[in-house]
Amino acid sequence: MTHPNSLIIQEFYQAFQKKDPKAMTACYDKNVVFYDPVFGHIKGDRVLAMWFMLIENSGDDLSITFSDIQANDYNASAKWTATYYYGPQKRKVVNHGVGTFYLQNGKILQHTDHFDLWSWSRQAMGFKGYVLGWTNSMKLKIQQESSKRLSRYLQKMRSFEESAL
Repeated sequence: MTHPNSLIIQEFYQAFQKKDPKAMTACYDKNVVFYDPVFGHIKGDRVLAMWFMLIENSGDDLSITFSDIQANDYNASAKWTATYYYGPQKRKVVNHGVGTFYLQNGKILQHTDHFDLWSWSRQAMGFKGYVLGWTNSMKLKIQQESSKRLSRYLQKMRSFEESAL
C-alpha cells in the first residue's frame, strides 16, 4: 500500500511535469517554507509565486522527471531532474537533485531542494559560473538576483490583479 504522503509528492511532481503551478502549489500549506541553493529561504506567497514565475519563464523547454519517492507519516523525499534553457544566452541546464519534504495534514509544510550549485552555475552561467560558482560570494549573488526577480514578478502580478479590479 502506498503511503498518502508519497501520493502528495507524486501529485506535486506530476503537476510540475504538466507545467501546472496551480496544482503544484495546492500541495503546499499556506505557510510553506522552501529552500534551495538558488532562491535561498523563502516562505508563503513567495514560494507559490516562485513556481508560477519559473513555469511561466520556462516556455516549452522545461522537462521534469522524478523517481524514488519515499514517505512516512511526516517526511518524504524524491529524486528529480529538471532540464531547461536558462538566461538570455539560453544555456542548457540539466539539474539533478533531491527534494525533501515535511508534511502535515496532507500538505507540504517544508520543501528543500538539494543540488550542486557549482554544477548548476557552470551550466547556467558558463565560464563565470565555472570560475566563481563554488564560492560563497557567488552563491549570495545568485540568491540576491533570484530574490530581486521574484520580487519584480510579485509586483507585476499585484499590479495586474489591481488593474483587473
